[in-house]
Amino acid sequence: MNSSQITKTLQQGTAIPAHPLALNASRKLDERRQRALSRYYIASGVGGLAVGVHTTQFEIREPGIDLYQPVLELAAEEMNRADDQRDQLLLRVAGICGDTQQATSEAAIAREAGYHFGLLSLSALKNADEETLIQHCQAVSEVIPVFGFYLQPDVGGRLLPYSFWCRFCEIENVAAIKLAPFNRYHTLDVIRAVAESGRNEIALYTGNDDNIVLDLVTPFRFTSNGRQLERRIAGGLLGHWAVWTSKAVKILKECRQVAEANSDIPLSTIHRNTEVTDCNAVLFDVANRFQGCIPGIHEVLRRQGLLEGTWCLNPHETLGPGQLEEIDRIYAAYPHLNDDEFVAAHRDDWLSG
Repeated sequence: MNSSQITKTLQQGTAIPAHPLALNASRKLDERRQRALSRYYIASGVGGLAVGVHTTQFEIREPGIDLYQPVLELAAEEMNRADDQRDQLLLRVAGICGDTQQATSEAAIAREAGYHFGLLSLSALKNADEETLIQHCQAVSEVIPVFGFYLQPDVGGRLLPYSFWCRFCEIENVAAIKLAPFNRYHTLDVIRAVAESGRNEIALYTGNDDNIVLDLVTPFRFTSNGRQLERRIAGGLLGHWAVWTSKAVKILKECRQVAEANSDIPLSTIHRNTEVTDCNAVLFDVANRFQGCIPGIHEVLRRQGLLEGTWCLNPHETLGPGQLEEIDRIYAAYPHLNDDEFVAAHRDDWLSG
């Protein structure tokens, strides 16, 4: 593994979609379509894949389902195949959750499968105090470099104060943080803690699906001890980017150009942020408190022919009331944001072999 190149890619910023789980009507893994999804994302120009995360469904870990290691290995095989034809290696991020015993075990599985980073969810430690959380993160970081994760409470996360993030930044093997609290106050807590830590090598990635574009173009400035500090969010690790991915890669490129210009943010960029946020509200089923956030992603992939249906491992996890009609609306309102033509041109190749 070229660790210096991996680090450079991570810090420069790239698009990392959160990989869904392809199931058949019996709610069993559809390996052909699972591979096709990986191929779609790679062909779209992403810089890496996040597998075993919320979008992949946390239930993959349950006894009797036991899909955590298989889905990591399937995606790794497709990334290996792609890396043989690329100059720049794909970033490999594995979702890690559970108590410390489970989390360190998953970290070892991910490392063995060739993953570079563990995206560490703290959802299982909802009542743990700050010291316990830090010890947990330290333990996992000793197995695999850690991608910190601030997940919003509405989909299983917990509140993590500024003081936690200050201590988290002191852990040597922290490589990046995904910001997904869907809350500007909490987002600023993390960025300020990272800025004040002086750890410029810790990359920041947006997971705030409600504010993707503005996260990517905003200079976050703070004054601390008489010094002005600035940090920017380098890229995105997003469930939202599991659909219309080739267009998402283009949006990230446009955002980086705006950020590098270091001047006024164009109105067109602000308009694009509104469009993307409107789409996300539908795909993530905000109207029904995120009930259909994974089925919403599945529905778009089903329409494109990449998935056979919208099934989830939990049979009660379905599209929310009115969500299907809302997906019709955003398709009609923002045709420039979908990549149906790109998928149609390559889908049969991705589904073969």
